Amino acid sequence: MAEFTSSSITIEAAPNEVMAVIADFARYPDWTGEVKEAEVLKTDAEGRAEQVRLVMDAGAIKDDQTLGYTWTGEHEVSWTLVKSQMLRALDGSYILKAAGGGVTEVTYQLTVDVKIPMLGMIKRKAEKVIIDRALAGLKKRVEEPR
Repeated sequence: MAEFTSSSITIEAAPNEVMAVIADFARYPDWTGEVKEAEVLKTDAEGRAEQVRLVMDAGAIKDDQTLGYTWTGEHEVSWTLVKSQMLRALDGSYILKAAGGGVTEVTYQLTVDVKIPMLGMIKRKAEKVIIDRALAGLKKRVEEPR
């Protein structure tokens, strides 16, 4: 089993509100930082994204990638790499748990494997930076006044 990096954050909103932001791929460029374009290529019978094309710009790493999404219930989504210019693998998930009082605990897990050689320690650090930025952006986006 591949090693992954994981982190959690609490967000002042119900799980369905948090998941609504996660599922709104068209708005990713507004809050993720690294995602410059997002296009849903395929949806499931419930209208949820099954394949999404993302144009990423994370400084040294610029990529055009397609991810396949799997939705498990109302509080979990996972993804895996379909195609990419820079990556060999990209597997991740958001798992949401109601923490009471209108608060949600969001856990983000991520495994990245790049096509260029990279030390495992550096790769884990990069995963941690990606996760921390994504969770902070998600929290800010969900909690911002409407």
